[in-house]
Amino acid sequence: MIIQFLQLVPPNTKIDFFGHRFYAFIASIIILGGSALSLSINGLNFGIDFTGGTVIEIKTEAAPDLPDLRRSLNVLELGEVSIQEFGTPDNLLIRMRQQEGGPEAQKAAIALVQTTLDEKFGAGKVDYRRTEFVGPQVGKELKLAGLLAVLIAMTGIMGYIWVRFNWQYGVGAMLALLHDVVGIVGLFSLTQMHFDLSTVAAILLVAGYSINETIIIFDRLRETLRKYKKMPMPEVINISINSTLPRTLMTSGSTLLAVFALWLFGGEVIRSFVSALFLGILIGTHSSYFVSAPSLYYLKLRPDRSKTSAQEDDGDERAAEA
Repeated sequence: MIIQFLQLVPPNTKIDFFGHRFYAFIASIIILGGSALSLSINGLNFGIDFTGGTVIEIKTEAAPDLPDLRRSLNVLELGEVSIQEFGTPDNLLIRMRQQEGGPEAQKAAIALVQTTLDEKFGAGKVDYRRTEFVGPQVGKELKLAGLLAVLIAMTGIMGYIWVRFNWQYGVGAMLALLHDVVGIVGLFSLTQMHFDLSTVAAILLVAGYSINETIIIFDRLRETLRKYKKMPMPEVINISINSTLPRTLMTSGSTLLAVFALWLFGGEVIRSFVSALFLGILIGTHSSYFVSAPSLYYLKLRPDRSKTSAQEDDGDERAAEA
């Protein structure tokens, strides 16, 4: 009775995933097209890591009210000011964007922040431990490093799939990864959430999560192809995906619950990271089921048996006539 209750997917489930591929393709086209359009119009709202700015580390006598402190600093019209705990609740990192007007404007912004903090906590009750400036050149280098990290990771994943399976599997995996990355970046462009190094880390994490799901489906596909040598490719794809459906519901469902808890209680500091994870898991599952697996049919991993049989029959007839 308990086993039946925990069994989320009934035995012998036969959902026609391949038959619904065109609806999934339309959804993918909307995701990719909308992402490309938003990126061309809005671009990305890069964080301090990529644009440059100032980092101020402070220590207060008691743990401050972060939401209230964040509101007090954001009304200074210095752009988005982020605050995060650094080790202990009374040790904070304050980050603000690079100000227009050169070094003098940056110094004035730092002085304004320090004045606000002194008024908030009392003069002499804030220990300013360090103040560092991240220049735009460092931001450009981090952009390049982040882009290279994503490209190298995707190339390495495709190479691994290519060696372990066939080239068709490698191409299918790359299509799914491109689908996931473009979809996540497009969401950040559409919503104008901060795109920083933590977001790049989330993209790499989602790529690994998605490819893990894809490899499991590919493994089942390969087993089914060996077991049913004359079964049409659409049926092979459906059997393979249906057999992995219980695992997907358990792993993706439990992961989404954990990510939702982080989004709900983690605060503003990790909001962009968690948002990328949440969307990435959804898009990654979609791409594993409706992009990577169906692509094997169009890449001719197994030739169409009906066409092959027809060609063989024509050959037999010609031989008989001869």
